[in-house]
Amino acid sequence: MSAPTHPRHHVTGRVDTRLPWWALALPVLAFALLLALLTGGGEARAAGGEPAVGRILERIQQTLSL
Repeated sequence: MSAPTHPRHHVTGRVDTRLPWWALALPVLAFALLLALLTGGGEARAAGGEPAVGRILERIQQTLSL
């Protein structure tokens, strides 16, 4: 007996591949906010005070010198 050439069960239903609106909006919003934080970081340092990175490096240096 030969093998059938067509499967017995045909899939007639469609798969709904539409995404909800927030599935695209949330990553775009997150990217925009992170980009704004990166590009707007220069104004925050102009307010005065010591940069946080400098303080952290100073603490590490003090800890290692003990």
